[in-house]
Amino acid sequence: MDAYQQLIATITLTMGTAWAAGINLYATIAVLGYLGVTGNIVLPEQLQILQNPMVIGAAALMYAVEFFADKTPGVDTGWDTIHTFIRIPAGVMLAARAVGEVNPAVLVVAGILGGTIAATSHSIKAGSRILINTSPEPFSNWTASLLEDVAVFVGLWAALHHPLTFLVLFGLFILFAIWLLPQIWQGITTLFHSIRTFFSGDATPPIPPSAPQG
Repeated sequence: MDAYQQLIATITLTMGTAWAAGINLYATIAVLGYLGVTGNIVLPEQLQILQNPMVIGAAALMYAVEFFADKTPGVDTGWDTIHTFIRIPAGVMLAARAVGEVNPAVLVVAGILGGTIAATSHSIKAGSRILINTSPEPFSNWTASLLEDVAVFVGLWAALHHPLTFLVLFGLFILFAIWLLPQIWQGITTLFHSIRTFFSGDATPPIPPSAPQG
């Protein structure tokens, strides 16, 4: 039973950190580091570097910066664009290190899965923000950002303390992502087509109805 529980804990830590990193990397690092250094969880040896006070402090500082940048319409999209090249590689690294001392092939598999999961959660976050930012009021943006912050903290807490519950919710997230990502992509392409049409003045006039025969 101990081996089974350890396997489930490793899987949830691997998937949970990658998922959370795709949404808010700095909150993920700060939470893991704080819980590790306070003895609330035991991190794998390869992740214990997160317990270093300098790492926790840097992650907390960057989280504070992201907290405000992520709630400013327009700025959040620029921030997400830059972090495409940060969150996804970090998801690979965190997932690979979370499995601990194992066969190198397992590390590669964990890294591949971690990168895919981080890319999925990041794409949903960044893509939905583009569409939300079309709204002139800022409240929907603030609400989305706060819900994302809460999701990261609650998701990590569930992964660390209720792994089976997290796995069920994670499975639902994957199914939801499979349905949602095409909708987001379609919405973004429609939005950019409308913008391009507006600035080019190339709108196609409606075809008038044909005159009745008679």
